[in-house]
Amino acid sequence: MTIDASTQPERVLSSDDRTASALRGFGPLGIIAILAILAGNFLIVPLSAFLVLVWVRWSRTPWREIGYVRPASWVSTVAIGIVFGGAFKLLMKIIVMPLLGADPVNHAYHFLAGNRAALPGMIITLIVVAGWGEETVFRGFLFERFGKLFGSSAWAKAITVLITASWFGAAHYSVQGLAGAEQAAIVGLVYGTIFAITGRIWMLMVAHAAFDLVALAIIYWDVESQVAHLIFK
Repeated sequence: MTIDASTQPERVLSSDDRTASALRGFGPLGIIAILAILAGNFLIVPLSAFLVLVWVRWSRTPWREIGYVRPASWVSTVAIGIVFGGAFKLLMKIIVMPLLGADPVNHAYHFLAGNRAALPGMIITLIVVAGWGEETVFRGFLFERFGKLFGSSAWAKAITVLITASWFGAAHYSVQGLAGAEQAAIVGLVYGTIFAITGRIWMLMVAHAAFDLVALAIIYWDVESQVAHLIFK
């Protein structure tokens, strides 16, 4: 006996199903959600990252799609992130940025030199806002959104890495100038490439925080010029 599928009743989507589907798409509600998330940090940092988590929940997007995948070992993930992020910052400060002709002193944050009172708040900010917040938005959320637009091919991922790295660099220009934008763009290229390959974000969050904390230590102890001139005098 053959059953005509056309005679079977269609599944009626609930209002929650329709809302979730609309949030995942690129129609009016999906676009509004993207704009709201991206505008969040203009109100208070790191609101954008919190809104990403709300969007994931309401849109019923699997957490793994923004890189929130439980690692096999938290200890190894944290250890690798700390070593990688710290070494990467030293590489940038000692070799890459001098080759780009950057000023050895980060004037935007030089007020932190010896500033013990500002240290606790800055440490928390770098861990929460930079490590968790920026990675959640620039690697997790934007990679998911561009992935839905461009697909999952190698070329599509390469385009996503380039767009997000450029965006990440531009986001640092207003505060840190050209040198800060260049450094952030390079960080975006490296971290974006790792995320594109692994699809995992926790190590990158730790590495991002470690990168910035090493930068903070160099500024706090007022040794920026000495470190930047270790190789290139």
